[in-house]
Amino acid sequence: MLRIVQITDTHLYADPGRLYYDVNTDETLRRVLARIADEEGNADLVLLTGDLVHDESEQGYARLRGYLEKLDLPVYCLPGNHDDGDLMRRVMSGEDLSCEGWVCRDGWQIILLDSTVPGEVGGRVGEAELRRLDACLRARPDLHALVCLHHPPQPSGCAWLDEGLILDNPDELFAVVEAHANVRAMLWGHIHQAFDREYRGLRLMGSPSTMLQFKPGAAEFAIDDAAPGYRWLHLHEDGRVESGIVRVGEAAAPAYNTGP
Repeated sequence: MLRIVQITDTHLYADPGRLYYDVNTDETLRRVLARIADEEGNADLVLLTGDLVHDESEQGYARLRGYLEKLDLPVYCLPGNHDDGDLMRRVMSGEDLSCEGWVCRDGWQIILLDSTVPGEVGGRVGEAELRRLDACLRARPDLHALVCLHHPPQPSGCAWLDEGLILDNPDELFAVVEAHANVRAMLWGHIHQAFDREYRGLRLMGSPSTMLQFKPGAAEFAIDDAAPGYRWLHLHEDGRVESGIVRVGEAAAPAYNTGP
């Protein structure tokens, strides 16, 4: 069995004292990582699914790297719309840190896709990434597959997110995925809330941020009172996927709800 921890949307700044809607994102991340260190000691790896920093800063990436190295676990990263992909790959690479897009172990392959579009909040899996996904799945049909990206290929239920801020070519992505019988699940960030459902035989999962959460089902941007959190996944040799959300501490919601 492969044991995974997903953390997402950490949104660090160059200045560790800068706030995101009254929330210190360094502090909330450190609390989440402390819980992971305490409760997920048997994890095999960590997946970080985008928006690592909020301001594309080298200082934010460097500080995040320092936090993650204390976990003493392999960490695999993919970019979100707030990230500088080239800078992320340069800073977030090392002995136990990787931005490589393909991991094979314990009967599974994990494929990490780049769904970012420069200058856009919404996402798209480009032709090169779709071809790479297809090639990875063709190369190891003997392995169960987990496909990861930042932007959700399914509506979140929040109208303000779903109208142009999620993946704009989900049909193209699902066409590749559904051509391969070994894909078991898809995993993403971006939506700052828990999402878990079955779709065409696939387990689809989105996860809360390590800082503040978006209010589920909201027509307009609104912040939820749910606490920061992370997702754990147990990937079994027979292809079964177990997963759940762990909330950490109290809600990191500010006193006001304005635009995103």
